[in-house]
Amino acid sequence: MLALRRLFPATARSFSTTAQRRSAPAAKASPSPPVLSEGEQIIHDKLAAKFSPSQLLVQDVSGGCGTFYAITISSNAFKGLPIVKQHKLVTETLKSDIEGFHGLQIKTIAT
Repeated sequence: MLALRRLFPATARSFSTTAQRRSAPAAKASPSPPVLSEGEQIIHDKLAAKFSPSQLLVQDVSGGCGTFYAITISSNAFKGLPIVKQHKLVTETLKSDIEGFHGLQIKTIAT
């Protein structure tokens, strides 16, 4: 470490300071409710109406252009069904919407 300080004194000190900051416990902020984009809201509303989920998370993961969504949904409607059938129910519900998507990531949970 002493040799590094002689060669790169500012870098060695900066690294020490950064390492200390990263190891300090971060203050936890209370999460604010997510604000859904228009596309997220449409998907959310359709899935909520169809499946009455106990958990539903819809995220536009395309960077905001509305072409790739990640959906996590937990519902009694999936109980006893294989995952492929659960996903098919979701995609059938969103059939008219997903025609313009580049991708869709679905995670279903039977409750």
